[in-house]
Amino acid sequence: MPATLLATKRVEKPWGRHTLYPGFPDPAPAGEPIGEVWFQSPHPEESELLIKYLFTSEKLSVQDHPSDEEAQKRGLPRGKDECWTILDAEPDSTIAIGPLAPMTADELRESALDGSIEHKLDWKPVTKGDFFYSHSGVIHAIGAGLTLIEVQQNSDTTYRLYDYGRPRELHLDDGIAVAELTPWTPPSAPGEIEPGRTILVEGPKFVLERWTGGDRQIALPEGKTGWLVPIKGEGVVAGVAWKAGECVTVTGSEKLHASNDADLLFAYVGDRRI
Repeated sequence: MPATLLATKRVEKPWGRHTLYPGFPDPAPAGEPIGEVWFQSPHPEESELLIKYLFTSEKLSVQDHPSDEEAQKRGLPRGKDECWTILDAEPDSTIAIGPLAPMTADELRESALDGSIEHKLDWKPVTKGDFFYSHSGVIHAIGAGLTLIEVQQNSDTTYRLYDYGRPRELHLDDGIAVAELTPWTPPSAPGEIEPGRTILVEGPKFVLERWTGGDRQIALPEGKTGWLVPIKGEGVVAGVAWKAGECVTVTGSEKLHASNDADLLFAYVGDRRI
């Protein structure tokens, strides 16, 4: 099918929230907090990308992910590059991404065990509209008070290095083996390439664009899928209606009709824009 509205999966997390974001019904006050909303294709294991919303009330664990090469060494199909588009943030919200200074593997292990790793990371202030690309191997932790959209390679492989004393399993051997031990540097991106079309990241694993509303033509090469993520607004593509809080996959060449107030993300696999 040229367009498919993806199923929505709400994921309970202890660090989630009871107040979510426009377009998402809040969980019952007495229910478990919702931390993530996943958008799943009819065959989720075949999808190359996974799109999520995250809603945080506490810091997430300090973690990293393997590259494709490291994942395949471990019998896994792919690694995990990911990126975050910040939709809302409390005044003191932060994201840790990379160490403040280069460290050795031994230092990483020792600081993960004694908890000092939390203070050796580069905790960056976060505000609405910020964007971060975290490639595989980057040590990171998403902070509290954030609403964000995560676009990632379709992998659930996470190596937890530190969890603030929570009683969850750590994965120090694998996490240290794949860790990038130097400070994080954001990748370059083309930025706005035409009115209403901004390239947030251009490869190596996927491209993410941000579009304003109005009509536009989507032209994907044969065999390539695009993920349309409406942050705001509503519209239709290939006869499939969509609105904020949903996600639609698109193939082929299709006309997109979006309300003038729409704010859209569009992701696809590759190392260069279409």
